[in-house]
Amino acid sequence: MTTVATDSAIARLLEQFRAGKPAALARAVSIVENHRPGFEQILAAQHALIGRARRIGITGPPGAGKSTITTRLTRTYRERGLRVGIVAVDPTSPFTGGALLGDRIRMEEVALDEGVFIRSMATRGSLGGLATATREVCDVLDGFGMDVILLETVGVGQSELDVARAADSTLVVLVPESGDSIQTLKAGVMEIADVFTVNKADRPGADRLRHDIELMLGLRAGHARPVKAAAHSAHSDGWTPPVLGTIAAQNQGITEVVEALDRHARYLEESGELRVRRRLRLRERVMEVVEQQIRQRLWRDAATLQWLDAQLDGLEDGTLVPFAVADALRAQSASLLTDPSFSPLPSTQGDVIT
Repeated sequence: MTTVATDSAIARLLEQFRAGKPAALARAVSIVENHRPGFEQILAAQHALIGRARRIGITGPPGAGKSTITTRLTRTYRERGLRVGIVAVDPTSPFTGGALLGDRIRMEEVALDEGVFIRSMATRGSLGGLATATREVCDVLDGFGMDVILLETVGVGQSELDVARAADSTLVVLVPESGDSIQTLKAGVMEIADVFTVNKADRPGADRLRHDIELMLGLRAGHARPVKAAAHSAHSDGWTPPVLGTIAAQNQGITEVVEALDRHARYLEESGELRVRRRLRLRERVMEVVEQQIRQRLWRDAATLQWLDAQLDGLEDGTLVPFAVADALRAQSASLLTDPSFSPLPSTQGDVIT
């Protein structure tokens, strides 16, 4: 076995990747997710290919049944002959740093399907509901030729808004037990949802929750009564999220969810909103790379860290303030940030190619 640290090893991996070998996809995802040596080459090789796959975000509170809905959607898309990539972002294990929950167990119905690729990713401290490398992994799946990519978020409540920036369409899954509906729909969830579904719709309170959501959609649109979304097209004044009901465990209502997502995809394409969203995603991607490179160059440079440690006495006795130290650090680090020959410290984790 050879550690992935050379251009030739990455080249061999990319050759296998382009040949459509699932093992190469799994290895490429691992390298990109963990930012191991060669991950930038892998992403660069996919850039011209991205944009073919539909990216659907699935978010909502814990226990809403997101994994079950994800499984049902996957089965429906597979029946259409589409290949599906699933990125399920889970809480981080405090012991291993890996994903805490086992999505291949929860999605056992589709886990062994050759047309389905499932990846569990740990949040690793990300507060936006998505792991830092989630969008990069989606790019790898897109480049591999997946037709649909399902992004299932960690389910941390009100801090899941990143999914809307990573997906073309966002499905928000709620349940009657979510609590007060006004609380449930706070913090931008109303803005990120392209489709709502109240799962476990056979339970008490489901109809009331759907009505409340429709009422809030109506208020947002300037209407005094609930808004019920029907068919949508690019000729309408905009997209009004439909509010559906599902009992995912019994496969009820899934067809309607898929149809709503299809309508939204058509709306995005016909209205030009899809291009707007994807261009914004590319802009944010560049910003993320710049921030990542700045952090890496500064905090992996031994001389910079040594200089910073030397300022601690002044910070401690009050003769220096953090803002002044930060300004001085930026001023003296200009050459470090612009040096094209900079090479980061090697990762402590090695990936292997057999």
